[in-house]
Amino acid sequence: MKFRIIDDTLQYYNLMLNDIAQAHSYIFLETYKFANDHMGVRFRDALTRKCREGLNVKILIDSWGKGPISETFFSELINLGGEVKFFEKIKINTDLFTRGHRRDHRKILVVDDAISYIGSANITGYNLNWRELCLRMEGELALSFKKVFLENFEAFNPYIITNKVTFTRKIKEGDFEIIRDVPSIQFQRLKKRYTQLIKKADRSVVIETPYFLPGFMLRKAMMDASNRGVDVTVILPKHSDVRMIDILRNKYLGILHNARIKLLFYLPYNLHAKLLMIDNEVFSISSANFDYRSFRYQYEIALIGSDNEILRQLNEHIAETIRNSHPFDHEEWTRRPMIEKIFEWILLPLRHFF
Repeated sequence: MKFRIIDDTLQYYNLMLNDIAQAHSYIFLETYKFANDHMGVRFRDALTRKCREGLNVKILIDSWGKGPISETFFSELINLGGEVKFFEKIKINTDLFTRGHRRDHRKILVVDDAISYIGSANITGYNLNWRELCLRMEGELALSFKKVFLENFEAFNPYIITNKVTFTRKIKEGDFEIIRDVPSIQFQRLKKRYTQLIKKADRSVVIETPYFLPGFMLRKAMMDASNRGVDVTVILPKHSDVRMIDILRNKYLGILHNARIKLLFYLPYNLHAKLLMIDNEVFSISSANFDYRSFRYQYEIALIGSDNEILRQLNEHIAETIRNSHPFDHEEWTRRPMIEKIFEWILLPLRHFF
């Protein structure tokens, strides 16, 4: 198998478009956002051309993340035999604050039983200057991701989500495991797996995430690891694209800093990567943020493994991220404006929905 880590968004899009252009059998795409902008149009037109060539094209997009686009945006593709589904439309009802947050946040592309992608990037020009983390895979893992996609695609329809998705367990493929997380306050498979990995760490834990609202068990696992001498590093964007999360996360930073956890802020643009690495031996590349919403309410996917080539490239990625980051300033944190402290307390009861 061949693996390539991509953290430059434009490079990622160009690689995907090149693989789409060379496809000869099928293309399956699942994404949270697919924008009606220059980048979304490029992807739509590329996929439409493959439909015209007779390929099997299936697209699954979240109804929240899709923004204003609809079947009309894909009308030519659909008329040529392509299939497009929008995952669960938003409904105004008494379950708005839980059911409405059950979004399909996964990002997968599978081409011809040969190439697959997983990672953090959506299909939109909005995030072209963001630092992402995506993995391109050549080889048999494509068959596993094909199975994942087809089960997701068949289970999601406008009216019901079948139990096939709700009760799906992880998939093992050699040294890799694919975890499909589903909305569940009880199970939260990905959060529990991350907690297990952090508890087993002997030397180092590295976390990259754009939105950092860890629950009690994850915070405890991180602090316990630090207290037993593990080097725990969390890398966040200085300013994400969601200001309220930036304010709310500040409430957690002081206690983590006091537990000797290293907090770094990425400076150039938004850091949108989702990475967990343990002891430089085990990694997780996923669609999930390190927050309540991803672990409780969203359909997420993670690839966990220990491949040496992927770990080598991830070390290069992390080193570059750190070179463009600066450390958390505890003194500055203690002097943050009183209005921010007030908003931290106001937003705290709503932390599960951010």
